[in-house]
Amino acid sequence: MANFNKVILLGNLTREIEVRYTQGGLAIAKFGMAINRRGSSKEGEAKETTCFVDLTAFGKQAEVLEQYVSKGSPLFVEGRLEYSSWDDKNGGGKRSKLEVIVENFQFIGARGEGGGGGGGRSRGGNADGASAAAGGDVDYGDIPF
Repeated sequence: MANFNKVILLGNLTREIEVRYTQGGLAIAKFGMAINRRGSSKEGEAKETTCFVDLTAFGKQAEVLEQYVSKGSPLFVEGRLEYSSWDDKNGGGKRSKLEVIVENFQFIGARGEGGGGGGGRSRGGNADGASAAAGGDVDYGDIPF
């Protein structure tokens, strides 16, 4: 039987992107997104729920995201789910986490308000499209994709 693992999200960053580097120089970005969903209750009242998701990006994608988006920025992300489990160092037992590994992304919004087109392909691969930065004018020739 074939398997399929694909996630598509459109939301806003909940915190600043945190980038760390491996000893080999690979950038790893960790960040969170909030995705809102509007609906109505059984009584017909409008309600909104929010789903908070942790994401990880690697390589050039991690560096580009850190440079061009910040807390509150809208972002479109394509990726895959990855499950991790470990033993808590403080004796708290077994811990686990489900996160999205970013495979492609696109900035959202008009130039100067945090978006435009843009994206990336798989861990540090070449990106396709143009891009814009959050807050201010951008020299599009400086963007690495």
